[in-house]
Amino acid sequence: MIRSLLPLTALLMGSAFLLFAGGLNSLILPVRGEAEGFTAASLGLLGTGWAIGYVAGCLRTPALVARVGHIRAFGAMCALASIAVLMSLIVIDPWVWIPVRAVSGFCFAGAAMIVESWLNERSDRASRGRIFGIYTMVNLAATTAGQMVLTLGDANGYFFFVLAAMIYCLALLPTAISATSTPTPLTSVSLDLRGLWKNSPISFFAVLMVGVSNAAFGTLAAVYAARMELPLGDIALFASIPILAAAALQIPVGLASDRFDRRLVLIVIAVIAILSDALFLFGGFSDPVVLMGLSAVFGATVFSMYPVIVAHANDHAAPGTFIQVSGGLLLVYGIGSIVGPTVAGLAMSSYGAPSLFAVTGTAHILLVIFAVVRLRTAPAVAPEDKGSFQAIPNARAITPETAALAADEAELNSDRAQQVVPE
Repeated sequence: MIRSLLPLTALLMGSAFLLFAGGLNSLILPVRGEAEGFTAASLGLLGTGWAIGYVAGCLRTPALVARVGHIRAFGAMCALASIAVLMSLIVIDPWVWIPVRAVSGFCFAGAAMIVESWLNERSDRASRGRIFGIYTMVNLAATTAGQMVLTLGDANGYFFFVLAAMIYCLALLPTAISATSTPTPLTSVSLDLRGLWKNSPISFFAVLMVGVSNAAFGTLAAVYAARMELPLGDIALFASIPILAAAALQIPVGLASDRFDRRLVLIVIAVIAILSDALFLFGGFSDPVVLMGLSAVFGATVFSMYPVIVAHANDHAAPGTFIQVSGGLLLVYGIGSIVGPTVAGLAMSSYGAPSLFAVTGTAHILLVIFAVVRLRTAPAVAPEDKGSFQAIPNARAITPETAALAADEAELNSDRAQQVVPE
């Protein structure tokens, strides 16, 4: 195992630096924006800008890499991401931060796709599953560390902006000086809404709602915590605990999803999420310990839905279309991610911080209603026809190349051979 990982060390280091900087960048902006008096609506638009850029990066990076190569494209993405962070420091204005955040999303998606393409090329069938698991753990640890480093200083200064820019630059060094061979062209996907709906209506609708909910929380959780008057260290914990809780829940959720009807598992998870939504919205809690506990329950549920949805969609997919279906669902998730932060930001500006969970709760209630209807009108997938569950703790950081890296071994070659040109 160690022998198979040695050639991938540079790629994993580059990914770790990328996710560390991304985690820090995603948290410092809403915290600093709140301290500067930005409205919740403008802070929500930061998440919308990120989602627009991220979806664009997933669609356009393959063409860029085909033109200039992996190493040059990766270096350009890291450099632009670093410039974007520094621009946010130089010009502290929400209407500058929003397009700059879109640039960050584009660069982050592109850089992640390139790293994953390298990992996919350098791993074989026997080691691909283990390498994907290690890659996921490295990214989870790096993202959490990036968010938690915010507890070590003052968010009102320049230090964390400069640190994030430096780490983005560090991310390009391992691949720039590595002798790793250039991989095959990146995986491309198209946004075939009709085909995705026909394949699995519940997966289409559920992933849209999960995009609304998860992006709203991911963008504005720090703003909610700040308005609950939590100290900076607790704000970082409030944003990090949900991701860690979701990672811990992946194994039991995966086992249940493989054993029972995935739609039923999704409904149970969503109902628990609705209960946590209601407690946040109507409980009036301000004790940090209680809020941390609620955030753990909330995160464990909402961030566990996406892999169940993808697994259910692939149970219905035709052979050889794993990557196309998973990549298409990612883009639908991106559409929800564009809508969610905007609506939640407007709600928080008009009705107060707890209304964030009115938005997430509405999305979860709609998901449950639609899932119950489908449960009553469409038969369950036979156990022998089910594919394997793939743990994905944080859907916000996945790309079409993640689907390729996580693809079932039996379908991998045919999936990567059927490249779809972005529309």
